[in-house]
Formats: sequence, structure tokens, C-alpha cells
Amino acid sequence: MKRSRMMRQNFLPMTQEEMRERGWEQCDFVYVIGDAYVDHPSFGPAIISRVLESRGYRVGIVAQPDWKNPESISILGKPRLGFLVSAGNMDSMVNHYTVSKKRRREDMYTPGGVMGKRPDYAAVVYSNLIRSVYKETPIILGGIEASLRRLAHYDYWSNKVKRSILLDSQADLISYGMGEHSIVEIADALDAGIDVRDITYIAGTVFRTKNLDLIYDGMELPSFEQIREDKKQYAKSFYTQYSNTDPFSGKRLIELYEKDHVYVIQNPPAMPLTQMEMDDVYALPYMRTYHPSYEAAGGVPAIKEIKFSLISNRGCFGGCSFCALTFHQGRIVQTRSHESIVEEAKMLTKEPDFKGYIHDVGGPTANFRAPACQKQMTKGVCPNKQCLFPKPCERLQADHSDYVLLLRKLREIPGVKKVFIRSGIRFDYLLADKKQDFLRELCKYHVSGQLKVAPEHVADQVLKYMGKPSNQVYQKFMKEYEKMNQNLGLKQYLVPYLMSSHPGSTMKEAIEMAEYLRDLGYMPEQVQDFYPTPSTISTCMYYTGYDPRTMQPVYVPINPHEKAMQRALIQYRDPKNYELVKEALLREGRDDLIGFGPECLITPRPMKIMGEKKGKNRQRQQRDPEKQNLKKDIQKRKNPKEKQKVGNGKKRKNDRA
Repeated sequence: MKRSRMMRQNFLPMTQEEMRERGWEQCDFVYVIGDAYVDHPSFGPAIISRVLESRGYRVGIVAQPDWKNPESISILGKPRLGFLVSAGNMDSMVNHYTVSKKRRREDMYTPGGVMGKRPDYAAVVYSNLIRSVYKETPIILGGIEASLRRLAHYDYWSNKVKRSILLDSQADLISYGMGEHSIVEIADALDAGIDVRDITYIAGTVFRTKNLDLIYDGMELPSFEQIREDKKQYAKSFYTQYSNTDPFSGKRLIELYEKDHVYVIQNPPAMPLTQMEMDDVYALPYMRTYHPSYEAAGGVPAIKEIKFSLISNRGCFGGCSFCALTFHQGRIVQTRSHESIVEEAKMLTKEPDFKGYIHDVGGPTANFRAPACQKQMTKGVCPNKQCLFPKPCERLQADHSDYVLLLRKLREIPGVKKVFIRSGIRFDYLLADKKQDFLRELCKYHVSGQLKVAPEHVADQVLKYMGKPSNQVYQKFMKEYEKMNQNLGLKQYLVPYLMSSHPGSTMKEAIEMAEYLRDLGYMPEQVQDFYPTPSTISTCMYYTGYDPRTMQPVYVPINPHEKAMQRALIQYRDPKNYELVKEALLREGRDDLIGFGPECLITPRPMKIMGEKKGKNRQRQQRDPEKQNLKKDIQKRKNPKEKQKVGNGKKRKNDRA
């Protein structure tokens, strides 16, 4: 009991009793979050609360309050400076619903994985609940849900253009992106007695105002009413926002809400953290687990995925169109020092349940360990140009030497048996590095039988819209990977992640993907449909039908049946998908892919004899010579004498039927 109490005291308080144990009469900030309370640096609320604590502020946690009961957000009393609100580590709608808008069964960020402990649009609901009780107390929104909804945005789940979350939530400020800098500045301003309505100057924040008297350098976006009525205006507005996500070159953005007679102002992004600042953040006294009160429910499942993983970087210059990282973390890569990461790894080895395996060393993209070029650290990223797409920029400095050295240091730590890389690598960046040191080390030490990579598609037309390298680049990587494994005497395979129904993908491109998988001899177990989450280029294409980068029309598969056919084509071998695959092929005039040849995706199904009944007649059908020959033919194709070597180096039976 005493040990449990001591452990509990090391977490930030969740009850009045825990506040009293610390000698607190009042919190400076009360942090309301949609996740269970997990004090681990992979969880955004843990970082923000510990950063504030390190600056002398008292922070209490209200995790997953009952949004139907106003008393649930009052359990710690009124905070001295304000409420902080986050929906959690995930957008609450993505947390709740699949891409087909079906309710998920589990919430990995809730004790016991129980679903339903947070509301839809959690940040808005929590903030309005707070405002109903505390009329004047400052409310600051943060986290990915608020960050990606900071200006007017298309909402996939309601199929509407929604206002800035700042207006719908009745909050005072948004701290967007990686909030360490902005939240400390906000706290210091409030502590100095500055009215929250006057906190209009902090980078990485969004505020509202009735007039533009104090705004002298802003860039005006189309009004909310304009983008709601005109999809072209929406696309133009979005790309202006996308091009102003850099802290060095980003402009202050102004969005007018004519009906509400209010302006929403987005200040330029906060500066990226220096390596020393990153080290300091990850050296804070996290408990590195969930609050002990959750033990009875079986703990919080999400901790299992990250407990023995190491975050080495933030930011990503990959520029994938369907990824929101540009809007949230930015394109400038920020890293921790080797010393910081090695020290954390040593801490992991002392955990009682550590088995010798570090599950990941990475971030958004594992093999990014420095900004794409030196220019980015003084002038920022190029507003209208990508580092890797359509091909690596001539200024790109592709160098894995720092990452290789880091991995070697981690492998040498006593008690570490294996270091995995699970957060994904950019194979085009790997190929851009003329040295093969990383590829050799990757294959020799950091892959266990298979390496998961994300080409996403094989049709160059679709890859162009995705912002991904051409299929030729992936083919080159496959060859280099196979060659390296052969040189090392290893048999290891590539597992490609693929996406269906992305904007730009017609049925023609979906069939092209199926043919590619046929030749590869591979059927993915899972297929990811494109998911239109807020604030991505791909979501903008999905909603408007225009590529915001060029303003040219783009085909968008929206019809659920068409999306089902595209998904089925990727898993054409699954008998459950037969009818959908057949329909897709016939619709596109590709009946040449229905038959018994090695190039065919499916076989024609035998026609039923008219008037035949089930039961005994079914047995007679099975003994029919023609049907027996058909079965033999199918069996012959399923079990050839020779095995075909497929593109990823793995040998599979030629079971294309």
C-alpha cells in the first residue's frame, strides 16, 4: 500500500487527495484529456504537463471525464491560470471510426481498451463543458485534433466544411504543432497577469479577434463563407495554409467569418526545438507508464506498443500527400543527441519486463536524422517544393552515418539483444545515399525476417498524387535489398504497405496494382483504404476534386461500392472478394484477366445446371467428369512442380487462381 502510494505521488495529481499529498491548494493548470493518463514521452499531454512542471507550474490531470456531467471537470477545482484541453494522442473521430465510418471496437488509449470513454469531437465537447461551468477561465486547446482543425476544414465524418475549432469550442487559444515553446510562453503571459484576450503575439498559436487593428502583416485567406460555397476557393485556401507551415517563412494567416463578425488569426509556427531542448524534454521525470488507478482494468493497451521504443526525431520532409505531419510537426527534422537516446535505452534495460528487444528507434520517418539541407536551419523549407518528390532535390544531403552510429551504440548496451526499426524508412532517401552502410546494417542487424515498407501504390499516376516516388524507385530498392541479403547470406523479405481508393486512382490503376501483386506472388493480409483525415493535401483533393498544388481536376473514388471493388482487387485471391473483382474487371473490359492462364486474376465459375436441386444432385455434380477435370486443372495450377521466385526474394507457389 505504501509503495503504491509513493508511486502515485510521482504522477501528476488526478484527485483533490493527491493534490493535498503534494501540499497544493490549487492547480495552476488543469489538463483535460481524452486519453487515460499515461505519463510517457510518447504521449503529448505527458510532455506538455511535464514541461510546465519543469517551469514551476502546478498541473493537475482530468483524464476522460464524463462529458455528460459538468461536475466531472471540476474534480480538481478551478485552476489559477487556465484549462488545457486535448482530445488525446489521436483525433477522436479516427479513434472511434473506420474509414467506412463503422464504430471501432477498442480504444487502445483507454483502460482495458474499452470503447466509449470519450465523446466524438472530444476537444470541442470538453471545452464547451468547461465553458458552461467556468465562464471566464482561459481555455487553451492543444493536441493533434485541435492542431489539424485550427482553421476552417473539411470534416469527413459529417461531410461538411467546419469552422475553426477555436470557434466551435469557445476556447480562447490554440497551441498548435509541437507545443513546448508556445505553452510555456502562454503560461508565462497568464502568470504575468496578461489577459488571455491580449495574448495575440505568440508563435504557434491561433486566436480570434473582432477587428484587424493590431494585425499589420497578415495574409488574408478566402472567408469561411467563400470556401464553404466554392470548392476551388477551398483548395486555394488550403494550399496557402500548407505553404505557410514553416517557422522561418510562414506568414500570419487571417480567416474571416462574415456571419459571426469575427476573424481567426493563425500566427506563424513556433521554431523547431534545438537538440539541447529535445534532450531536456525527454529527460523530464516521466513515470513511463499509466497511472496505477488503471491497474484493476488491466492497464492501458497503448503502452505496450511504445514502452520499449525510442523516439529519436520529430518532423518529416517526406511530404506524403495523405499525411498530416506537415501541418502538425512540420518539415524540419529535429533530433535528440546520441547521449540522450542511449541513456533512455539504458533505463529500458532496467525495466523488469524488458526482454532484450528495443522495438523501434525512430519517429515519423526512422532514417531521417537531420534536416534535408543546411538551408532549412536558417531560411526554412521551400514553400512550393518538396525535398524528395518527384525526385530528390539537388540540395538534399542524404547521409545515414549518424543514424548508423546511433544504432551501433544501442546494440552495444549490455542487456540489449536486438534493435528493431518499426516506424518506417524512406527507401528513396536510402537510395539517395551513395554509401550502402545503412542498408547493410539494416539487413544484418535490424530486420527479423521481413521489412515493412510503404510504396503505397504501383501506378505512377496515383503515386504522383500521393507525393511518393515512382514505382521504378521501389523496384530499384527491392533489387538492392535482395542483393544485400544475398551478400549477407540471409533470406529476408519485403512486406509492402498498399493503399486503395486514393485520389487519382481509377479502376484502371486498381487493376494495375492487382496485376503487380499477381506477378509478385503476394497478397497483403490487410488493405488500407484512403482515410480523409483533416488538413492533408489528399483530403483536400478528396473533398474538392482538385489537386491544390496545380488546381487541376483529379479523379476521386467516392462511391462506397467502387471503393470496395478497388480494395477487393488488391486481395483478389480472397474468395469473399470474387464477385467484386469480377464486376470490376468486366466493368473495365478486362475479361482477359478472367480465365485459367497464369496472367488471370480469377477463374470463371462453373455455371449451375438449370433445375438442379441441392443435396443428392449436388453430389452428382461433384462426380461429373467435366467438373472433375475442372477441379484437376485448378489443383494443377495451385500446386505446380516448380516454385516461382517472386520480386521480393520470397518463393511462393503459383496460386494465382
